[in-house]
Amino acid sequence: MSTPLEQWVESVARMTCPEQIVWCDGSEEEAARIQQQLISEGHTLQLNEKTYPNCLLHRSDPSDVARTEKVTFICTQDKENAGPTNNWMPPAEAKKTLGGLFTGSMKGRTMYVIPYILGPAASSQSRIGVELTDSAYVVASVKVMARMGKIALDRLGSSSDFVPGLHSLGDLNPSRRYIAHFPEEKLIWSIGSGYGGNALLGKKCFALRIASWMAREQGWMAEHMLILGLEAPSGKVTYMAAAFPSACGKTNLAMMVSALENQGYRVWTVGDDIAWLQVGPDGYLHAINPEAGFFGVAPGTNEKTNPNVMTALRKNTIFTNTGLTSRNEPWWEGMNDKPPAGTIDWQGRVWTGSNGPAAQPNSRYTVPAHQAPSISPRWEDPTGVPISAFIFGGRRARLAPLVYEATNWQHGVYVAATMASETTAAATEAVGVTRRDPMAMLPFCGYNMADYFGHWLDMGTRIPHPPKIFHVNWFRKGADGKFLWPGYGENVRVLKWIMERIEGQGAATETPIGFVPTSNALTLDGLDVSRATMEELLRVDPADWTREHADTGKFFQEFGSRLPEAIREEHKRLGERLQRVAVAPK
Repeated sequence: MSTPLEQWVESVARMTCPEQIVWCDGSEEEAARIQQQLISEGHTLQLNEKTYPNCLLHRSDPSDVARTEKVTFICTQDKENAGPTNNWMPPAEAKKTLGGLFTGSMKGRTMYVIPYILGPAASSQSRIGVELTDSAYVVASVKVMARMGKIALDRLGSSSDFVPGLHSLGDLNPSRRYIAHFPEEKLIWSIGSGYGGNALLGKKCFALRIASWMAREQGWMAEHMLILGLEAPSGKVTYMAAAFPSACGKTNLAMMVSALENQGYRVWTVGDDIAWLQVGPDGYLHAINPEAGFFGVAPGTNEKTNPNVMTALRKNTIFTNTGLTSRNEPWWEGMNDKPPAGTIDWQGRVWTGSNGPAAQPNSRYTVPAHQAPSISPRWEDPTGVPISAFIFGGRRARLAPLVYEATNWQHGVYVAATMASETTAAATEAVGVTRRDPMAMLPFCGYNMADYFGHWLDMGTRIPHPPKIFHVNWFRKGADGKFLWPGYGENVRVLKWIMERIEGQGAATETPIGFVPTSNALTLDGLDVSRATMEELLRVDPADWTREHADTGKFFQEFGSRLPEAIREEHKRLGERLQRVAVAPK
């Protein structure tokens, strides 16, 4: 008798009509075959074997280079369960529309069956997914990003407890591109794209959108968060999880080379993108990294911004849409001064400097996590690591101070729910527009975000030792428009203050928005930042925050009566605190 997985594979094969079906075992021999398959298809190149051993450069279709949120849908029976911040489609309509596109979509192609585990193989917090795809690039990428093949199949056995994901390249026509999630069925369908987040269904689709729904049902958390450990001179490691919108330095923070290493403070990487958290027997939230690799943006990555990942990606890495030098090595903007003569751009053309960037702005590297020099000895701990702090942050030129601490869990959820970032020229022509991105989950929450805020509030009652909650802003600017804080490895100084606050130390002043460090609370040894600059970095302007408060209120109106009362309370209290400061005698 066939297993539930075999039955599903058979039903999909009847619909998509592949020429053959290959069950992936995750072996190195299989990986070598897939590499050769990719190279023979003509869109993938082997890189310099001496300087980048076992590395590939893949070029995607120019119309298919990023996540496409406008065609990403949450398909729930009730539209309200998807919420106002998600695109919604009725499940029956989605299956009819996508089903028509999937019919015969794999004719003449191979359908790969990819069983995989999200999370450490031995962890009870891990979950199993299976992706069916006609893309060899997806197979090669999943090999890096998850524990795939026999190890997952053995754990699954004859069980039906897996998240099925169906993917086909289709004809790559953007008008026939859809990424549909059916959270009530724990099902994912994606067609018309070969790009990472649209095609690697274990990543954003499962590990965040479907997992966030599962987490609410089952009493845990699936978050768009890095996980790091800060080691003190004593050897004690304090673990923190942090959420940032795009272009805010998330991967760089996760893999930071500490500016205080000479004082004994070191940063360990557990994960750079996603955290799954559940309450452990010790009463702390324990986090695992569901991924086994890093899928990072290449442009801007260099020896200063992220030396650890620059070391990691020198072998066993898949580069996507970067430039290619005459030495057969990858190149991207921000890697160094300028591309060498003879560089080929991401579309295979000779780069002249006038025909656009050498690397596509969203070009990527896909690298095994264990290759990072900063990888934590506990990154695959089956019990996860105990989280003592949640850190949220955005890109704000003048509003938010360098760091502040929420007064309690409920206030911290409000701080996270009001998180926003100002757009940059790289993201949009409109510079400085404030975009709300609660918990950095706006594009990734699989259900109504008002209910998601409610789940966060509810989790606070279930965690005997909840993490303290902080907000950071590396991007505050002075009157001259230049950044006041040097960032990168110097950010460890902020992490050190956070660690001190966790331990009941660290000097702070109470302000209307929370606890802000005193001007001498941060360790500034060896850093050329004046007292006046520090005061500006930590300044809380009531007038600015009053405008922010009003703007936040408008955002919350989107959720109507579904917004939790506790969030309304915190919003009202902040307004009252700001009002008191505004009328207080000088």
